Amino acid sequence: MTRSRSKFTWLVVGLVFAAAWLAGCGGSVSDRATRANEGPLPGASQAERAGKGEPLRNPPQMVSHNGVLRTTVVVERQKVLVGDRRLWGLTYNGRYMPPTLRVKPGDRIELAMVNRVTEKVQGVTKDTNLHVHGLHVSPRQPADDIFLSIKPGTTYNYSYQLPRDITPGTYWYHSHIDMYSAAQVAGGQSGLIIIDGLRKYLPPALKNITERVIALKDNQIQGDAIKVNPLSIQAKTNRTVNGQQNPVIGIRPGETQLWRLANIGANIYYKLRLPGATFHVIAQDGYPVQRVYGAQTLLIPAAARFDVLVQGGKAGTAQLETLPFDTGPAGNTFPQVDLASVVTGGTPMTPAAIPTTFAPSEDLAKATIADRKNLVYTETTTATPERYYINGRYYDPNRIDFTSRLNTVEEWTVRNDTEEDHSFHLHTNHFQLMSVNGKPTDPGHRWYETVNVIQGQSIVFRVHFTNFTGKTVAHCHLLNHEDMGMMSVLDIVDGPGAKAGSRPPKSG
Repeated sequence: MTRSRSKFTWLVVGLVFAAAWLAGCGGSVSDRATRANEGPLPGASQAERAGKGEPLRNPPQMVSHNGVLRTTVVVERQKVLVGDRRLWGLTYNGRYMPPTLRVKPGDRIELAMVNRVTEKVQGVTKDTNLHVHGLHVSPRQPADDIFLSIKPGTTYNYSYQLPRDITPGTYWYHSHIDMYSAAQVAGGQSGLIIIDGLRKYLPPALKNITERVIALKDNQIQGDAIKVNPLSIQAKTNRTVNGQQNPVIGIRPGETQLWRLANIGANIYYKLRLPGATFHVIAQDGYPVQRVYGAQTLLIPAAARFDVLVQGGKAGTAQLETLPFDTGPAGNTFPQVDLASVVTGGTPMTPAAIPTTFAPSEDLAKATIADRKNLVYTETTTATPERYYINGRYYDPNRIDFTSRLNTVEEWTVRNDTEEDHSFHLHTNHFQLMSVNGKPTDPGHRWYETVNVIQGQSIVFRVHFTNFTGKTVAHCHLLNHEDMGMMSVLDIVDGPGAKAGSRPPKSG
């Protein structure tokens, strides 16, 4: 009975949005996305209704106005719809898939985080905090300080000032509480952030294309609750898209859509494929590429994001799937899973030309290197509990492991001396991936803040520390590994006399 009412409700919502869209309603692209964000997107409902599942819904949005986004995020344990079941979860604003924060470069985010968790669940702390993953903002209070703890029954008022030249793309927010990040993220504490601005780089024919959020969240189930502790990465995992179970994504033959692919789970990998289609990557980890590249499959480790263009092919149905993936002898194996049904139907469109060049990009290839740092991943997986290390050190929030100077460029080498894949994530600043196992990377798409480092591999990247000083961290973003020690503290201190916020010249 509930499912029938739900389908009817979304059908009505979809028809209302479609009617408004066809009537030529005004407003910006982001305004239109906001109006349609909780129903089937306009123009695709015919194809979506042809599928077996419910139409994919973009999460609701909280959008900045006049340069400011003022909002509240309430952390609470509630029973909510997760996929096709009602489960106890750790929610933001009462939702498993919480609102997307949508802002523009130069905006300010004023966010009140209210902690209403009243008791420990499966041994997990009641304290929490918030990390705005990938955003180039201050690591100091009241901004992205991941060392603070928000106690139950209290509110913390975050304030983030975005630089005017922050790169547009898809980011996310999640708990980063010491030792329990994996538990709280796995329980549901993760949502998306969108920095507008990608469309200005698109050709005129593509500026008004349909935009879809495809947020990949996974959960393990224990009775009528999401399991949060202890977590085994290898355990059977239920995968959802925007919190939905195998939804239907509609697209017209020849139509081009913008998909925001984001792995906002705690630990697992996705190896995405859509048979017959190509993912044309225009941004990765919130950083636009200089040259668009096509991929038949995309490996998305926990925390990574790709903004891609997808074109509809012949009429029919295909499965957006994650392929089998093995992280090594000491790691985990993930099975093939169908994530969503992509239904191509409706009136065909003339396919638009996919751009080959995209956005200007900073280039650190000829930068003066102020310092070089080496990080080595090791682990002890035979002990109980397992322990993970960087340079032989277990994480200690009170110890400074690395010091870097503002307005300088450094070259870092990360070597994985384990028998399983790990990821690498750096807070506060993006980095330019220069080489993998000594092989130079493609200069057209080198910028990240989360990359996979496979067993026995070394990566070299360069990072320019701009705008912000303060304590932050670098870590493996398999959050089980982070919580078990694979994290280091980085202190960014005042640098030489270069003007704060100065950047290397852009190329392209």
